[in-house]
Amino acid sequence: MALRLSSVVSSTVVRRRLPLVGAFCVLSLGLSHLCPYTCLSSRLVYAQSFPFVPVLRSRSPKTQNREVHTIRMETNKTTVPSIVVYVTVPNKEAGKKLAESIVKERLAACVNRVPGVESVYEWKGEIQTDSEELLIIKTRESHLEALTQHVKANHEYEVPEVIALPILGGNLQYMEWIKNSTRD
Repeated sequence: MALRLSSVVSSTVVRRRLPLVGAFCVLSLGLSHLCPYTCLSSRLVYAQSFPFVPVLRSRSPKTQNREVHTIRMETNKTTVPSIVVYVTVPNKEAGKKLAESIVKERLAACVNRVPGVESVYEWKGEIQTDSEELLIIKTRESHLEALTQHVKANHEYEVPEVIALPILGGNLQYMEWIKNSTRD
């Protein structure tokens, strides 16, 4: 019953309705992590840090006899384990202020501000829809607690979103830059 990746991606409904945040999740996690049975390669690759992947893998008969590999980030002595953190803010001004304070405090090397995110969620028993801005923060894994506390102290939401995803690989020079641009 597995769908071909091309039929899912080319679907008009998916192209029209895939929310921006969903697209970031797909880019961050990768399609093979979300739907291992649609992986086009002959080997299944998944990350140990995503606990739902083995569950998806176990439900797919096509992956039962495949060799499983773990992605390891290429590292050296000049890099540190790094993460991407998502934080939503209510508007452009709040996003700019929070992003600048995070970088100024050297809690992150870079913050991307993505306008035009529409969030639908339940809050205090009611469905809410809000236009927001998404902050994509690149930092050291060791800064997550300090970053979370900074966001909570400087955010107008009662319960601000702070979601961290591991960076499993990438350009070593960029990873070195993250290390060198953040506090020790």
